[in-house]
Amino acid sequence: MAPALVLGIGLPDRGDDAAGLAAARRLRRRRLPGAVVAESAGEVSAILDAFQGRDLVVLIDTSQGGRPPGTVRRLEADEEAWLAPPPGSSAHALGICEAIELARALGQLPARVVIYVIEGRRGLPGSGLSPEVDQAVRLVEERVIADLREAARPGEPATAEAAATPAVRKAS
Repeated sequence: MAPALVLGIGLPDRGDDAAGLAAARRLRRRRLPGAVVAESAGEVSAILDAFQGRDLVVLIDTSQGGRPPGTVRRLEADEEAWLAPPPGSSAHALGICEAIELARALGQLPARVVIYVIEGRRGLPGSGLSPEVDQAVRLVEERVIADLREAARPGEPATAEAAATPAVRKAS
């Protein structure tokens, strides 16, 4: 079985749009066993290529969907809520919603795809992460680690604390 893939998506030097990349870089430093951590600018074909041979993929991206900056939403690609992607779900022309649906149509969707979406405040060229988004990146880092631990031991929650993190919300 191929290792799990954690894919941070974003554009460097574009403020909060780089949150997925920041999360991936933090996770890469942790040297997670059983996982490969990569970065992407969000191009659909690159995301589809990254899906190949994976059973578990974790995507981390930023949105500008009208929620408070730093809000973290967690979805799984097989959930009903995924059928109608939220407006402003990605800063990219075609984003993870399109990549997931194309992979599904082509029969190439991994068995499990977990998506973390961090609500951004600003996406201005040359700006860094806003404080709220930086804090959300740290939260996502810990939650992804918990997800990977849980996937390694199906049926057991990673930790009671991680399972009860109130700041991580499913999209409504």
